[in-house]
Amino acid sequence: MARKYLIETFGCQMNVHDSERMAGLLEQAGYEATDEAADADVVVINTCSVRERAEDKLYTRLGELRQLAAEQGHNPIVAVAGCVAQQEGDAILKRSPGVADVIIGTQAIRRLPMMVAQAAAQRRPVINLDPFDDVTFPLGVTRRNDPLKAYVTIIEGCNEFCSFCVVPYTRGNERMRPKADILAEVREAAATGHREVQLLGQIVNHYAAPDEPSCDFSGLLEAIHEVDGIDRIRFASPHPRHVSPRFLATMARLPKICRHLHLPVQSGSTRVLEAMRRRYTRDSYLDLIAQIRESLPEVALSTDMIVGFPGETAADFDDTLSLTAAVGYHSMFSFKYSPRPNTLADKRMPDDVAEDEKTRRIVALQALQRDIQFRLNEQMVGTRVEVLVDAASRRRDVELTGRTSTNVVVNLPGPPEWMGRTLPVRVERAGPHSVWGTVCKSR
Repeated sequence: MARKYLIETFGCQMNVHDSERMAGLLEQAGYEATDEAADADVVVINTCSVRERAEDKLYTRLGELRQLAAEQGHNPIVAVAGCVAQQEGDAILKRSPGVADVIIGTQAIRRLPMMVAQAAAQRRPVINLDPFDDVTFPLGVTRRNDPLKAYVTIIEGCNEFCSFCVVPYTRGNERMRPKADILAEVREAAATGHREVQLLGQIVNHYAAPDEPSCDFSGLLEAIHEVDGIDRIRFASPHPRHVSPRFLATMARLPKICRHLHLPVQSGSTRVLEAMRRRYTRDSYLDLIAQIRESLPEVALSTDMIVGFPGETAADFDDTLSLTAAVGYHSMFSFKYSPRPNTLADKRMPDDVAEDEKTRRIVALQALQRDIQFRLNEQMVGTRVEVLVDAASRRRDVELTGRTSTNVVVNLPGPPEWMGRTLPVRVERAGPHSVWGTVCKSR
């Protein structure tokens, strides 16, 4: 009987893609996937440390696995991977003794099967937190979870060192992947039926090809645009200060590039942005938005926002609300600030905004954003949009769901045979998070 594995993933799209890589490695080693920890011979917890309570989520899950072993006598090899593993190291073993068998850092995941085998043989923990190296990975190993969308990493690490962000400490300094390797993976994705690629990196628009000095992020987009079989190109996340006129012109010129731009601002206050070390101001960000609107009038914008950053006053938060209203984001990821280990904010800035005030502010921000999204989605009613059908809907009254080029979720009735097709849909009603429509009848 084949051995089985379970991978549980927390966090960002890069973590999701890392889990796809680990799944491929384990299957090459002879394991089969399972959805239940009680059936697994190996449980991998792929962690994220970007947001609050990340460590608590890990230790809660380790406690549940300990209880599973005590109640059912089932004791799988447990591997902790990802950013919390890189950040905490052997402290995980001290805080949760007798559960974790493998602690594997963000740049050691290629060694996962070997480390699992070593831990099983010697029944004592194995740790690998090797220094950050390149981002190469054997082509074809990744077991992609999505039949239509393929994640492709182009950059690992970050050099920005924003004062709130743990990424440079858990994923290292910025390392670019060769253009040739990226294109090979995109072609492989297209050959296996993936219609959409999403390029991943902490700051994707800072890309510069190490194997072709003249190729910047715009040049990479141009090369990927030429790959047959790829219909849509997305990327996450660009940094506002690296958005150039050349990039905007490239995005406007190439139709496969989706008309959606995730542009994290983090705060609407220049004073807070300076404390965050974002290296732009409120006014320069709004000027950039005006340039984007002029170059790409149809683009949908999304963002990240933090409330309650150290020293944020009521006036600073009002600036965040007014910027949110002025830009009119189609969607937003918003968070209450929490100190992250090793960051400048954690070391030098007191977390001085009361928790109840953080809650009040994020509730107000999310209410404003919900109203904005509802208004923007209502404006789509009666229009025709092109929808790539990519999933079965979770709603009982709708069979399928997909996304527009602008990343709006569209629910529609239809047969399973429509999965993977791009269809013209007339929008009939709207909600704050998605719209509903029916496929247009052919003329």
